[in-house]
Amino acid sequence: MTGMDTEAPAPPTRRPVRQLLAASVGNAVEWYDWYAYTFLATYIADQVFPKGADNSLVPLLSTFAVFAVGFFMRPVGGLLMGAIADRRGRRAALTVTILLMGGSSLLVGLTPTYAAAGVLAPVVLVLARLLQGLSVGGEFAASTTFLVESAGPGRRGLFSSFQYVSTTAGQLVASGIATLLVDTLSEDRMNGWGWRLPFVFGAVLSLVGFWIRQGAQETRSTEQQRAPRPALFEALRRHPRESLLICGITAGGTIAYYTWTSYLPTYAELNAGVAKSDALLAGTISLAFFGLLQPLGGLLSDRFGRRPLLLFFGVGFALLSVPLLHSLRDSFAVLLLVQCAGMVLLTGFTSISAAVNAEVFPPRVRAAGIGFPYSLTVALFGGTAPYVGTLFKDLGHSGIFPWYVAVLCLLSSLVYLRLPETAHKELRR
Repeated sequence: MTGMDTEAPAPPTRRPVRQLLAASVGNAVEWYDWYAYTFLATYIADQVFPKGADNSLVPLLSTFAVFAVGFFMRPVGGLLMGAIADRRGRRAALTVTILLMGGSSLLVGLTPTYAAAGVLAPVVLVLARLLQGLSVGGEFAASTTFLVESAGPGRRGLFSSFQYVSTTAGQLVASGIATLLVDTLSEDRMNGWGWRLPFVFGAVLSLVGFWIRQGAQETRSTEQQRAPRPALFEALRRHPRESLLICGITAGGTIAYYTWTSYLPTYAELNAGVAKSDALLAGTISLAFFGLLQPLGGLLSDRFGRRPLLLFFGVGFALLSVPLLHSLRDSFAVLLLVQCAGMVLLTGFTSISAAVNAEVFPPRVRAAGIGFPYSLTVALFGGTAPYVGTLFKDLGHSGIFPWYVAVLCLLSSLVYLRLPETAHKELRR
């Protein structure tokens, strides 16, 4: 890949386990805060947005629209925090992102209701989600680079897998807490104050993540630290092909990921009549299964290469998205099987996404180079998935959404076919 053989490698980090812990714990906290919003979307819709006079889906559509708006700050976060990581160091960027996420999570928890504050309520929620988007976009850019640069020889895939191990851990805690609250609190209490508790808890967890990250070792090489700082848009200007490649790699992966890990419980409620508590429980179990699969996928990629796993994912989803989603009905067992089947296929992408992205860009602009095109693609296709799926349902064409997922995965598969294999090439730092 461009720029991979132009610089001497830096020695591997001396404390790889501690590096994994620093990246993973902070990343889990970041994604817990981010996904708590998704799992509690129906409660937020009831409290923060005005109810439509003739359409009960209006508040939910508004909630998912705010979810999508947050995603469109992620490219900005990827660019700005990626630039900090490339100029000031990976650890500095990771410190900023965790504090920013903690503050925005607290703001969500303190958002007033529409009945109490009128239009100010959705304004506060939008502001909180914009800040969360800024943080999450920067988190992926910095932690992806940090994880892969911390890996020893022949272990980039394994270390890469912890990006989604920790992401899944954050989702799992968010889903588990949401399920626990739904099962133990009355509907009135959940609507009144129960939905706020996970966001306040997330703000506290962010302080824990900040403390752990203070002990991380910087992975940027001494040569890079002494070199002139890259310009803000240098990655885009000097590496346009690599930027487009990141978009192609990510498009299918992000729509499949957000459909299966975030939107599927709501999709099952809307289209198959699955009870809310059953949908959340199935999501929690399948997320635990998904997290356990990630290191296996990373190890397989270190042994056999990145491209076989990417094609397993892309072709699998292109062929099976429609039959899997169309098979959903009012059954907990069927929903769980559909979710777990998707998680197996999805592992081919998620377990090695960080490694593949990091292997595309040279070290000078690696974080910013990954952050902007990746986050932009996620915003366009992943962040809009819940909104698009709910909109198709609202328009009476819910059967189109599975085809939408399948087509994007097919297009990404065409990119994977032409992707150079980088698993056994040395990563320059």
